[in-house]
Amino acid sequence: MDALALSRMQFAITTIYHFFFVPLTLGLSILVAIMETLYVRTGNEEYKRMTQFWGKLFLINFALGVVTGIVQEFQFGMNWSNYARFVGDVFGAPLAMDALLGFFLESTFLGVWIFGWEKLSKGLHAAAIWAVAVGANVSAFWILVANSFMQQPVGYVLNPTTGRAEMTGFFALLTNPHVWLQWPHVFFSGLTTASFFVLGISAYHLLKKSNADLFRRSFQVALIAALIGSPLVVVFGHAQGMHKLIVQPMKMAATEALWETESPASFSLISIIDEQNQRDVFSIRIPGVLSFLYFFRFEGEVPGIKNLQAAYVQKYGPGNYVPPVNVLYWSFRSMVGAGFLMVFLALVSLFLVRKKRLELTRWFLAGLTWALFLPYIANTGGWLMTELGRQPWVVYGLMKTEKAVSPTVTGGMVLFSLLTFTLLYGVLMVADIYLLAKYAKAGPSQESLAPAGAY
Repeated sequence: MDALALSRMQFAITTIYHFFFVPLTLGLSILVAIMETLYVRTGNEEYKRMTQFWGKLFLINFALGVVTGIVQEFQFGMNWSNYARFVGDVFGAPLAMDALLGFFLESTFLGVWIFGWEKLSKGLHAAAIWAVAVGANVSAFWILVANSFMQQPVGYVLNPTTGRAEMTGFFALLTNPHVWLQWPHVFFSGLTTASFFVLGISAYHLLKKSNADLFRRSFQVALIAALIGSPLVVVFGHAQGMHKLIVQPMKMAATEALWETESPASFSLISIIDEQNQRDVFSIRIPGVLSFLYFFRFEGEVPGIKNLQAAYVQKYGPGNYVPPVNVLYWSFRSMVGAGFLMVFLALVSLFLVRKKRLELTRWFLAGLTWALFLPYIANTGGWLMTELGRQPWVVYGLMKTEKAVSPTVTGGMVLFSLLTFTLLYGVLMVADIYLLAKYAKAGPSQESLAPAGAY
């Protein structure tokens, strides 16, 4: 019944639910826009059917994403009022820009796209879905500007009278080094999520030999996106890790269960961790590899958890500054493992397509159907690492999470809302998966086409 623990659990659950929908929205909006652009340029009706089929799945996912996102912002004021008071002057600007330049653009032109099939020219209708894609990814950018302040605070001053962080420069928020590594990582993770979503469903229909031409073309569009997105997710993810070694070294030490400072530092292939006693029960480590990953040479010092804890106590005062090591260790590996597996599957898909053996290799198509879950594993692992690795800070180096919770909210209140949100979101998740699976398996129908005289 502890309000802090329950509030953290509630925000974690709502964040994971929300981020289940967000990457697919970011990436699928782009793929649908590309498909409609191909229709406009070629006049091929198959591209039109593709646009409407994948567009329907996009709309189902988008609706659920909006609902879960709105609830998160309410929690800032309800469960985390001390946090909202502390960062409100800084957070207000990017969140307002998100609403005005991102969400309003996205939602307005989505309405135009849905109801404009019979009223707009081909070019204008395609422009509407491109506006949706731009709006969705601009919205993500502004949210990540706010999140990056939590990870690496810049452009602020602490007011000694009010105890609040006050923004001194909006441009400093925009040029935060963290956001220019985090946003591309999220952008390409969205593109990768959408590409494997389309690849998986297309593989399913190619196995069933239903609408083969449509899903063959869909597969080709998604494969190009996967070949671009999946390697760049890895590249920007690694760049983030190198940056966080400088600004959040404890997070990176925890992902490797590196208890002691090492030079050169070893990479943990697998470790069984005794977190309470800060030791490994069993570990296989490769000497020097961690230093190579960070410094591109088999030498270089990487600080360990125990040394960082002592340094933080000296800098910030008494307290436990070690995040949950087991969760970070395995979250990181699930993210990286799923990421590299997607790169591998994209390359194998390219090989089979070029050799004209894709549809003959039925075992691979069957496996690729299940591979659409890989981005969700990677996305969830990535966000758990990003947010839990910052603990015990809600704003890194400035405000601890225990100080951010609302002082007047009781454990009973939070427990009630936690159970309500979990139940409601669970129902929404089931509904979303059911609808996506239903329409994905059914494939495109002639009834879903716009009227013949629409253009």
